[in-house]
Amino acid sequence: MTRPAARGSHPVGTRHVRCLPVCRLLIGLIGATVFYPGPVLAIRASGDIGNPPMYIGAGHASISVVWRGPAADVGEAGLREWIERSAAIVRGYYEEFPVSTVTIQVSIVEGDRMGSGRTFGLPQPYIEVSVGRHITVQALKDDWVLVHEMIHLALPAVAGEQNWLAEGIATYVEGIARTQAGNLTELALWTEYMDAMPRGLPQANDRGLDRTHTHARTYWGGALYCLIADVRIREQTHSRYGLQDALRAIRRSGAGMSTQWPIERILTAGDAATGTTVLHDLYISMKDQPVSPDLDLLWVELGIRRRDGIVYFDDSARLADLRRIITRPDRN
Repeated sequence: MTRPAARGSHPVGTRHVRCLPVCRLLIGLIGATVFYPGPVLAIRASGDIGNPPMYIGAGHASISVVWRGPAADVGEAGLREWIERSAAIVRGYYEEFPVSTVTIQVSIVEGDRMGSGRTFGLPQPYIEVSVGRHITVQALKDDWVLVHEMIHLALPAVAGEQNWLAEGIATYVEGIARTQAGNLTELALWTEYMDAMPRGLPQANDRGLDRTHTHARTYWGGALYCLIADVRIREQTHSRYGLQDALRAIRRSGAGMSTQWPIERILTAGDAATGTTVLHDLYISMKDQPVSPDLDLLWVELGIRRRDGIVYFDDSARLADLRRIITRPDRN
């Protein structure tokens, strides 16, 4: 499954459906390491997994990084900066890093591009990601893959038919979180959303998000659910709350994807944080029937316009302030 070229100059990457906690147990065991409370400098970014890991602190969290393959051109420092930056972006969105400990296996492969990523919940939080050995510092700065995978850690695992929620949140939040952190411009973010969100609309023979498991509906259909929910929550609460508040509450009340929750429990926790029923109501409407929001109208109301192929902002639009609040850091 491939995602289109990401924002800016980022190369084409591959997205894998995140696994439920019960799957791929042996893969998680391969990278199991002993975690320490803070960052430790003991690194050799070459060779196989038996090499000493890198330890990175992210607030209360400890990230253990293990390596497979040859050394990358950017060196140990370049890879460390990429991981620290990705963790800081996710930590900023969720207030804290989603889990207290996680192992990241970085496979250095041939090429100069960012590769694929996968996230697992058991036997412990575990991420696999591959990186081309000739990747540049700039390409790592533009990377969305590791941020996407780290976001998965915050949501309890869901049943297979609701994988669209997991992938949709990771797809939607990744861009918002990067923009809040200054890693992506607002214009680049909304340009991609304007281009990509229509892929999430139902096509012929669609039976709703729970019953239509195409790549487009899983990733961009899930992201479309998140966008509509974010706008509705903010409209109903006069921008006092948004989807970010709901997702932060879900993170605080659960143990991330090391546990599995029914979707109703997840949505109830999120709705309670915003004092609305938006997440639940939207799920009921979209889960088993095709729903096609008027995206053209939504872009106009958010003040996102396109003229002669160029996207620009209309700050006089009805929901322009709401659009700006979505990507504003430290709202609270």
